[in-house]
Amino acid sequence: MKNLMKIFGVLVLVMFTAISLSSCKDDDDPADNDFFAGTYKGSVSFNDGSTNISTNDGSVFVTKIASGTKYNFTFSNGIPDLNGLEFQKTGDNTLVMVGSNALVYIRIDNNDLNIVYNKDGKTWTADCTR
Repeated sequence: MKNLMKIFGVLVLVMFTAISLSSCKDDDDPADNDFFAGTYKGSVSFNDGSTNISTNDGSVFVTKIASGTKYNFTFSNGIPDLNGLEFQKTGDNTLVMVGSNALVYIRIDNNDLNIVYNKDGKTWTADCTR
């Protein structure tokens, strides 16, 4: 009986793991989810006047937090992160930055991430896909 319970427990664990892994999709659209995390790969750059970092083989890890209004952008290659950028959804898959005093263009969906963010003489760019 104990062996049967062990086998049943392992079977349930394997099924739960398989279901959990298969439910994570790369085609999740950040605008449609309250919480989101995904890595986009491609061209990234940063320039602050004294530091210039640019690569075609970079990445940006995007997390959507705080009830789906704030985003964090974690760059590779020693590029400073952009954290706590707040957006408001205005229609289907359209996000508008809230209360920004920066020059901003950020477009994010399930496949593409495009960033041009300029604030205080610092410029971040990204042209990435997932």
